[in-house]
Amino acid sequence: MSNSQIIEATKTFVKNTLKNAEGGHDWFHIERVYNNTLLISKNENVDSFIVSLAALLHDIADSKFHNGDETIGPKKAREFLFKQNVASEVIEHVVNIIAHMSFNKSLEGVLAFTSKELEVVQDADRLDAIGAIGIARCFNYGGFKNRALYNPDIKPNLNMSKAEYKASTAPTINHFYEKLLLLKDKMNTKTGKRLAKERHKFMLLYLEQFYSEWQGEK
Repeated sequence: MSNSQIIEATKTFVKNTLKNAEGGHDWFHIERVYNNTLLISKNENVDSFIVSLAALLHDIADSKFHNGDETIGPKKAREFLFKQNVASEVIEHVVNIIAHMSFNKSLEGVLAFTSKELEVVQDADRLDAIGAIGIARCFNYGGFKNRALYNPDIKPNLNMSKAEYKASTAPTINHFYEKLLLLKDKMNTKTGKRLAKERHKFMLLYLEQFYSEWQGEK
């Protein structure tokens, strides 16, 4: 198969696999990350085939929905790509991106793997975690986990370890301070940084309005 045929087969595989996924980690999330990846790639010297496959497969088995197991996603991606007869070096690169791009990996303090391709897909994924869509996804996941919207008595934990982050049951608003508002300064690419600034501003405006309504001021 040609690269374009493999990408189309990957899209079909992901759509079928994630057809009943939680709304913030479904096919539409994947599609947005894929489109963000293509946009960012225009200004970066990266392998378009590798970033496309990594974007499409990055949440094929998100650990949040598999009891925290971070090995299932890379394994599923590897098995699928092997069946498509993708070159072994491409498979290894894609699998490494999937295994190392999540936010909680940054809490480990050590970069075990990096590449320009990872930086592009990571930025594309992080863009979908901020701004208007990021807010919608955040509250959707909070509802999925039956978490409180906000509790003034539970303060954000700004120095979480990876284990604490993965085990957190804090109110959804706390997630803004524990992750979403931190992403602007963690972007890797020029395009990612530019797009993140606007989305970051929108989240700050949202929080200002949220607290005003919560306290009956507006």
